[in-house]
Amino acid sequence: MPEQVVYWVTNWGYLAIFLLVFFQEIGLPNPFPNELLLMFSGYLSFKGLLYLPFIVVAAVAADFIGTNILYFLFYSAGTIIMNKKPGWLPLSSKMIERLKAKISGGGLLNIYIFRLTPFTRGYISVIAGLLQLKPKIFLPIALITAITWASVWVAMGNLIGPSWNLFIGNIEDFKYYLLAMLAIVAGIILIISYFRKKEKSKGKVSIHNS
Repeated sequence: MPEQVVYWVTNWGYLAIFLLVFFQEIGLPNPFPNELLLMFSGYLSFKGLLYLPFIVVAAVAADFIGTNILYFLFYSAGTIIMNKKPGWLPLSSKMIERLKAKISGGGLLNIYIFRLTPFTRGYISVIAGLLQLKPKIFLPIALITAITWASVWVAMGNLIGPSWNLFIGNIEDFKYYLLAMLAIVAGIILIISYFRKKEKSKGKVSIHNS
């Protein structure tokens, strides 16, 4: 864990958590992932230095506000930004189109999955804005995913509390296991989503034929 982060969070508490999550959410680079920040904050709640519900509130507020700044920016001026600054996003046009297709094809479930997935989660608000997804659709799912994301990572840090030093010592191995678990969960959800869509399409065909 970077010493600066330990200092900021230990001394500035909820304000540091809010600002660090917010800055990363709007695209400013951080030397560490927000997930690790939230886990460390959860560990501090285990130690009695921070109050777990307040950590979650700070992280959810930062994530939700940051997400919506990007969403509304690209909702209102996405075409102009992409035409004038095509390299603004560190994503290829092919990847952007792929994400667009997955979100528009899979609906809210895919937004939920991608908003919980490291790396892609930061770009979903941009893609939703480019797709002109209505605020009444995007804002609720953005809030739900922010609550899910923050709660899970903070709770994980709290549960790991007694073994925190062991966890930090093996963090590189842990990251690979975590990414594998996320990939498996995402794959299962996508498979379920695929078969649900297939069943719905069959139902529509049978109704049409009858």
